[in-house]
Amino acid sequence: MSKKVAVIMGSDSDLETMRPCVKRLKSFGIPCEVRVISAHRTPAAAEDFASHAEENGFGVIIAAAGKAAHLAGVLAAYTTLPVIGVPIKTSMMGGLDSLLSMVQMPKGIPVACVAVDGSDNAAILSAQMLALSDASLAAALKDFKAAMADEVAEKDRKLQTETF
Repeated sequence: MSKKVAVIMGSDSDLETMRPCVKRLKSFGIPCEVRVISAHRTPAAAEDFASHAEENGFGVIIAAAGKAAHLAGVLAAYTTLPVIGVPIKTSMMGGLDSLLSMVQMPKGIPVACVAVDGSDNAAILSAQMLALSDASLAAALKDFKAAMADEVAEKDRKLQTETF
């Protein structure tokens, strides 16, 4: 059985942004657990989850948060598993504040980061990480990328029939 992916949100208001992530993980057959854990309001729960994630069968942690967006960094501080941050778009700075909070981690505590609201890419990146030790998942990713290429080629073929 493949390792699980944790999808952790700082607030349930992030759920709609993270649904594509969960859907993509499931499309690859990757088991996932979705939780709301706040770096600021439930720091002990964040520490406990991250500290025990590997022994609980997780291979990657995806952390979504907005504004101060410390969740990914806090989780990364307590585990050696890869942590992928998903910065959530905010009303004040459009997610730039969240993005900078995730990518400006201190030396020794890395957090991979995808685009603002880029939860689908977080799922794909986590699948690529897990595929390093899972041949069937690696094959599924190759098929996924081939299907994307076919889709683009088909759009190009249709475009070539257009009269401009």
